[in-house]
Amino acid sequence: MVLSAQDQPNVLIMMTDDQGYGDLGSHGNPYLKTPNIEAIGAQGIEMTHFFTYPNCSPTRAGLLTGRYPYRTGVVGVTQVDHLMNASEVTIAEILGNHGYRTGIFGKWHLGDNYPMRPTDQGFQEALVHKGGGIGQAAGPAGNSYFDPILEHNNTAKKYQGYCDDIFTDAAIDFISKKDDKPFLVYLATNLPHFPLQVPDKMADPYRKMGLHEDNALTYGMVANIDANVGRVLDKLKELGVEDNTLVIFLSDNGPRQRRTKNDKYPDRWVANLRGTKTSVYECGIRVPFFVQWPAQLPKGKKISVMGAVIDLLPTILDACEIAPPENITLDGQSLLPLWQGKSTGNSAAFITQMQVGPTPFKYMHFAVRTQKYKLISPHDDPHHLVYQPADEELKETLSRLELYDVEKDPSERIDLADKYPEVVDSLLAKYEDWFDDVTFERDSKGIQRIYLGTPFQPLVVLSRFDWGGPRVISKNQLGYWRVNTEPGLYDIAFDLPGGSEGGMAHMKYLGVHLTQPVSKDQKKVLFNRVNLPGGVGNFQAYLKEDRLATGPVFVEVRRLDL
Repeated sequence: MVLSAQDQPNVLIMMTDDQGYGDLGSHGNPYLKTPNIEAIGAQGIEMTHFFTYPNCSPTRAGLLTGRYPYRTGVVGVTQVDHLMNASEVTIAEILGNHGYRTGIFGKWHLGDNYPMRPTDQGFQEALVHKGGGIGQAAGPAGNSYFDPILEHNNTAKKYQGYCDDIFTDAAIDFISKKDDKPFLVYLATNLPHFPLQVPDKMADPYRKMGLHEDNALTYGMVANIDANVGRVLDKLKELGVEDNTLVIFLSDNGPRQRRTKNDKYPDRWVANLRGTKTSVYECGIRVPFFVQWPAQLPKGKKISVMGAVIDLLPTILDACEIAPPENITLDGQSLLPLWQGKSTGNSAAFITQMQVGPTPFKYMHFAVRTQKYKLISPHDDPHHLVYQPADEELKETLSRLELYDVEKDPSERIDLADKYPEVVDSLLAKYEDWFDDVTFERDSKGIQRIYLGTPFQPLVVLSRFDWGGPRVISKNQLGYWRVNTEPGLYDIAFDLPGGSEGGMAHMKYLGVHLTQPVSKDQKKVLFNRVNLPGGVGNFQAYLKEDRLATGPVFVEVRRLDL
């Protein structure tokens, strides 16, 4: 039976950015109070063992597709590592095709240019920031959490106010629209991700507690999230749609408590979990998770059976009684029977890996998580796993695999690898099969290219956030953009970094090589009315001061003859 539009549930997904499992009052945090977030669990269910990827883009790809992110092309968070393949079918596309209004408000982080934008992937309304965060290299330069420049349906606009409030206002407006269609709202705040910017009125209570400024600001950002969650929940009640709205709240990964030995938040509460954001230990991948659906789910229930971000798409489709698309491999499974008490658990393992750079390396900082055991390849600084290890290093890595009984030892302190080698070998085999499967699918598709010169996006802004190439993973001073170009007439403009001594600007693409002299401290380079051929290639833009080239900050490519 197919549900009518009146019977189909609304779907509201609220995802925070770098909010750890310990960043909740109900999880023992001695400073935070988060009553509105916790109210979702009080009115519904808390899954106490819910898992994501250890960083932003992979989790978001897994949520939207129900697939392991490596399949989708997403292995990391910057350069080409976060570009989701345009052929992926998202929850927004599926629900939109079944009569839903679909909107995203906040963070996308899966590609800023056609055909990867949220509006290209099924969201009919989109108010988002570029890149992985406001103020990052995706631009615009100098952007702040206060009065930010945001992208509304692919058009840049300056807004007044604090970013989290702006996104929440837009989501509430979208929810409040009067029509006969159910809605999908993806409210993906960029809080409490760096930079730590929040109104003083939210941080001051934590300063008065004597907390370190970093923690006061972080907890102020979580308090702001909680207040806005309350506003959204109140609006559902006011509109009379609370009973038939499936509300899901989670974070994308753990907190940035530390990334290396020398990078540590002072006294950050982490609920006695080990690790940090970008780590596959529990603190990096175990996140807060609450769900309510008063018409269908019990009230005040806690479930310790594990669930994962790849389970959300099949769960939502199950709730909406919509069949998944044909010929697509879904890795997740519906949690709805578990939530409704019709199933006792999930026997599948969840596999995650931390990756930097476009080439995944086997055996590097992965975890295989089951309900009882967890196998880990330990690395203290996974951000520097950017080159293929030699065989000797791989052999050493495999000899140091760690095994934990996470039911008895959730803090991952007692390594059982030597005691249970058969468990290690069994979970390692699962990982090897998984890695071969998901990387083959990604490799067979190739890295998603940015399209230049289409009527869907006549002006494309290329940033350092999206470039690739061997020097990108060193000091990020030179890269190129993988593009697919329509033949035509273009204006091309470079924004150069400051402090240049001058030299020669170069633009190269598919046999076209143009140069132009650059004077000392020149900020802009213009190549006007350039005939670019159609095809697939690597678009290069750089400045040669001596013999070594460096790249621009932004490149604007505008099609003139559409």
